[in-house]
Amino acid sequence: MAKKAGGISYEEIVRQVRAGDFKPIYYLMGDEPYYIDRVSDYIVEQALKEEERDFNLTILYGPQTTGEEVVNAAKRYPMMADRQVVVVREAQSLEHREMLSYYVQKPLASTVLIICHKNGTLDRRTNLAKEIQKTGIIFESNKLYDRELPTFATSYVRRKGSEIAPDACMILCEHVGADLNRLAGELDKLIVAVGEGKRIDAQAIQDNIGISKEYNSFELVAALSMRDVVKSNRIVKYFDSNPKNFALQPTLSTLFKFYTDLMLAYYSPVKSEQGIADWLGQSTWQVKRNVLPAMRMYSAMKVYEIIGEIRRTDAASKGVGGQKTSDGDLLKELVFQILH
Repeated sequence: MAKKAGGISYEEIVRQVRAGDFKPIYYLMGDEPYYIDRVSDYIVEQALKEEERDFNLTILYGPQTTGEEVVNAAKRYPMMADRQVVVVREAQSLEHREMLSYYVQKPLASTVLIICHKNGTLDRRTNLAKEIQKTGIIFESNKLYDRELPTFATSYVRRKGSEIAPDACMILCEHVGADLNRLAGELDKLIVAVGEGKRIDAQAIQDNIGISKEYNSFELVAALSMRDVVKSNRIVKYFDSNPKNFALQPTLSTLFKFYTDLMLAYYSPVKSEQGIADWLGQSTWQVKRNVLPAMRMYSAMKVYEIIGEIRRTDAASKGVGGQKTSDGDLLKELVFQILH
């Protein structure tokens, strides 16, 4: 699911383009490169036939070009095609960008100009932004929150005609994080490995990505939510023996997120599974598996103390206080404090 910011969404652009409604200018910007790349590629794919691209597709790079050169390219007419497409990549490094304002005021109807500005945004108060909004589209691609990653992964797999089990989805999202290009790549790999139309489960994740289905941050959270001492300590011991694959900081981040969400769950206006899911912005599956059991096992005061312990562990791991305790021992001590 694309983030919608300042107006149009990824899905809306795709619908327009699929219907043949091409705008003269697309300014694609933001901190999430995945949707910028997808929109740009989709417009090119739909605007030009394969045989038209040799003469009517121009790719420019911001660090190697200027605003004047972009304008000159955009003013050219198509050859043996209805339109030409000009794509400016790395536009955040484009010199004399303000020169685009003159072209944007009277863009060529036969040109589709796509400007890709990654890891930043165009100030919407500038003349350039105001002119683009009159005739074209400004699309802002924001980073997804961690809680949105499972929805993205599930939707991505379904569009490919396959399914992914909820636990497998959570394990993969915890492992990859919010890098959507990498997440999509791993999902593509899994779809090919298990076969199109088949269900991706935790075993497939272990066999093809190398993430243990039993020993991972997601399973640690599940064990802690049930206050399962034996399983929690078994996972922590495994982490300690595989420090390269299970660094302390990502594990602390996962635990901090879980317990802060758990604290918020106590304040949910509706304490039902669906009510808490809506309150936290999570799936009912996540709430049923981890949050509700943890609410029964921990008091709000205990959760408050746990959050403090996680913060102290994080500080100690960074050398605060002059301690030289190993990361493995810090995690063992933290898990002991959580469980007791």
